[in-house]
Amino acid sequence: MQPCPTPFNLADAVLSAGRATPDKIALAVLGPARADRWSFARLEAAVRAMAGGLLAQGLVAGDRVLLRLGNTAEFPVAFLGAIAAGLIPVPTAEGLTPVELDRITPIIAPKAILAAPGITCPSDPDCPVLSDLTTLAAHAPADFAMGDPERLAYIVFTSGSSGRPKAVAHAHRALWARRMMWEGWYGLRHTDRVLHAGAFNWTFTLGTGLLDPWTIGATALIPAPGTAPDTLALLLKRHDATIFAAAPGVFRKLLQGAAPLDLPKLRHGLAAGEKLPESLRARWQGATGTPIHEALGMSECSTFISGSPARPAPKGSLGYPQPGRRIAILAEDGTPTAQGETGILAIHRSDPGLMLGYLADQTPDLPLVGEWFVTGDLVSQTPEGALDYHGRRDDLLTTGGFRIAPLEIEAAFQDAPGLGDCAALALPVKAETEVIALAYSGTASPDTLAALASTRLARYKHPRLYIPLPALPRTANGKLDRRALAQLLKDRP
Repeated sequence: MQPCPTPFNLADAVLSAGRATPDKIALAVLGPARADRWSFARLEAAVRAMAGGLLAQGLVAGDRVLLRLGNTAEFPVAFLGAIAAGLIPVPTAEGLTPVELDRITPIIAPKAILAAPGITCPSDPDCPVLSDLTTLAAHAPADFAMGDPERLAYIVFTSGSSGRPKAVAHAHRALWARRMMWEGWYGLRHTDRVLHAGAFNWTFTLGTGLLDPWTIGATALIPAPGTAPDTLALLLKRHDATIFAAAPGVFRKLLQGAAPLDLPKLRHGLAAGEKLPESLRARWQGATGTPIHEALGMSECSTFISGSPARPAPKGSLGYPQPGRRIAILAEDGTPTAQGETGILAIHRSDPGLMLGYLADQTPDLPLVGEWFVTGDLVSQTPEGALDYHGRRDDLLTTGGFRIAPLEIEAAFQDAPGLGDCAALALPVKAETEVIALAYSGTASPDTLAALASTRLARYKHPRLYIPLPALPRTANGKLDRRALAQLLKDRP
């Protein structure tokens, strides 16, 4: 891949392709009755006006701005407007509580908070809360602050494996690196209409649903807040979506609907956020006639392993390292594993999409093992170069001295009659004793599931408990929330 040009501004690069087609729709927020449509010209004008409005508040380049905004057009305008001005936006999940906000705010030390009405803010912010975004976005436009592509552009939070929020600092060059996904995952074209089912503050939505379509000059389609999952099929058809991106759980919900999935303009789906079950991929293909291309990534580097229209993933695998990515599979001691052995996926420090580091004392720190950033994902590589996924190192279950990936257990039940969701976890049953449990939704019976286990899993991998639930807890973006599930089962009577 060619080096990122310099000087560079992420917001300028996102909007540059749209200048050739100023009247084309860049963004449509799809409501139940009508869509809020933004042309590329309107979007850029709003971004530059927001940049001017923020600078007029006395903010200066490098200042951090906490975003407390919902799934409306104000979000990308504020995010890109801050970056255009040389400020550092910090998008956060709409549903965070004051306690959670009070935990992360000192990490970033914001100079201002942009807040939509009704969305929680830190309990005692030590900076101005700017809630009149209409006035901010009506200011005289500012020019794009150009500079070194290595400088800090934005910060996102991830809980990682620890459950404690970490501030992930990204450079302006992160946008340039995303071009490796255009062919390596999306098969993205300027004529595409990309509908993403996630919330704007999720990095998957922010990148795949907004920034990448705009950077190539395509249209982003986003469901309005409160859109019911069972209406997504109608929106996909009504608005001629050519690419549909979502967490696997959203694809599953669409397949549970009573109406057939008639999506004549759809070329393919994109899945990320958690492992896509092979049976779900096959069901979607059968129902729509279109494939789902899966990707593995993380907030620290976005996606970098994927199947694509040009190179579909072999059955059961994640796909291939995207062209331009340099990866390794490492043993626990940091040495490379032998071909075919399971190890920890790592990405080279030179990857242009890799974060600057986690914020520590206001300075990004990039933890490395030699030249590698270690992800915590367990994979093995086939002779053809595809990667098979074996779960997260921190999610592994231990029983009888064996370590087992939950995904391996869950895969045995994916086609069980009447099964909705399922998740395997270690469940304490008495002091110092844990057993493997399978929590599940749907009408399947424990006896049916146990019978499947007896034919598909070694004895030590069998769940000892089958726990039916009305639904498994999921995040706002449709990802299985394993921590919430473990707490739910721990607290049950």
